Amino acid sequence: MMRRPKALLKVLPRAQLRLKVMAGVVVVTLVALVAFDVAAVATMRRYLLGQTDDNLKVALKLTATKLGGILAPSSGNEVLQHGAGGTGLEVGLPGKPSKVVSALGAFGIVFLPIRGEQVTLQVPATTTGGGYGWNFSPTAAKVVAKPGSHTLAGPPGKTEIRVQSIHVKGGALVAGTSLDQVNTTIGRVESIVICGSIAVVLLIGTGVFLVLRRGLRPIEAMAAQADRITAGDLTDRVAAGSTKSEVGRLGAALNGMLARIEAGVHERDAGQEQMRRFFADASHELRTPLASLRANAELYQQGVLASPAEVDEVMRRITLETKRMGRLVEDMLRLARLGQHPRQCLERVDVTALVNSCIERARVADPARTWEPRIAAGLRAVGDEELLRRAVDNLLTNVLVHTTRDSTGTVTASRDEQAIKIEVRDDGPGVRPDRLPHIFERFYRAGTPQRPGSGLGLAIAAEIAVAHGGTAHASLASPHGLVVTLMLPTQRPSQEYPERAVAALSG
Repeated sequence: MMRRPKALLKVLPRAQLRLKVMAGVVVVTLVALVAFDVAAVATMRRYLLGQTDDNLKVALKLTATKLGGILAPSSGNEVLQHGAGGTGLEVGLPGKPSKVVSALGAFGIVFLPIRGEQVTLQVPATTTGGGYGWNFSPTAAKVVAKPGSHTLAGPPGKTEIRVQSIHVKGGALVAGTSLDQVNTTIGRVESIVICGSIAVVLLIGTGVFLVLRRGLRPIEAMAAQADRITAGDLTDRVAAGSTKSEVGRLGAALNGMLARIEAGVHERDAGQEQMRRFFADASHELRTPLASLRANAELYQQGVLASPAEVDEVMRRITLETKRMGRLVEDMLRLARLGQHPRQCLERVDVTALVNSCIERARVADPARTWEPRIAAGLRAVGDEELLRRAVDNLLTNVLVHTTRDSTGTVTASRDEQAIKIEVRDDGPGVRPDRLPHIFERFYRAGTPQRPGSGLGLAIAAEIAVAHGGTAHASLASPHGLVVTLMLPTQRPSQEYPERAVAALSG
């Protein structure tokens, strides 16, 4: 028994929208029906009163044409007197007036002379037979003597009467009738419109409830699915339905938003994983030179170096490891600066001269290496000359480190539509196809781990290209070897490039 109230409390907040809409529709309908009912009853009452007034006017006209003969002196005339101190209408049983007009309807007709007492010309008939007469008090007589229509309160226990008067010779002629029939009709009309309005409100309320229940069912299903998604299941999607309806468009919009949120969460997780891998790789790379430095320092401290030649050899190894650590730290700092300031300096760079100078430095570093430059003249780009030089040097160094001396390096620089294309090709052993997508990752070595280098050269070159609004791409050469291509824009990078660079550096 306790479960039902708890379940009802859980359902009420969900049905709040449905109840609000239904209550609003019912209230608006009720107000409209009340206004219509009041207007209908008022219109019907005016119509019935207008009909009564028209009948009274007809009776007055018929009586006025015969009034002279009716009021002629006659010993049989009987006059009904009103009380001297009366203030309203008095009713009394009629006597036997000698002059009675047979007018249409159950009308009472009274003549109010300018001087003298009122004369009852016709007694209104009742539905039970017989009749009653009217005695107007002086105050009431003054009111009804004025031409036009008047409604007077009847005596105690009697209903209202409607009177109509006209001026005639010697006074005023007044005709009146009871409003019993009018009030009865109005009462029936009121009962009909009230019962009809109640039925209409119930019908509309029930219909709106059923329509809302059916129409809001997809939204309630979306809310339930959204609760499950909020609980952690980002792979779930709401039932969108037809995109031609509002509910379908809402579902499609929610699914699109959920897809972007899921993609953002995956990118964040991937970025965090890459950052953890980066720190792990950096620690691993630094551990080797540090271990070598520690070992050589311990040899010196323990005094096992007997000859100056051995001391010189140890110092030479310490110097080499120190330089290796310096290059590694410098590369990591360069990556960090690229992420913080991807566009430190923007200037017109002579790419033709820059690539030629990089090739010359590579020839000095390894004179036995064969280089085939294919550099177009007049190539210019917008960017940081030092960073671009570093990128090209890294591509050439990659060839020097990972290929044999008998391999040939081909450097091509040309204009490709709105970009400058720098391509470095070698005919060395190349890389395995499954490792090709990873060669731009930090600390990644496509060959054996014992090969020299930190695994940051190509990563730095790619991120420099991205920082300048360009791209880096690697592919396998035919029949063997590797091709690394940098695409650099010739125009000033737009504001979106720094965001792209930061995104590329961070994830």
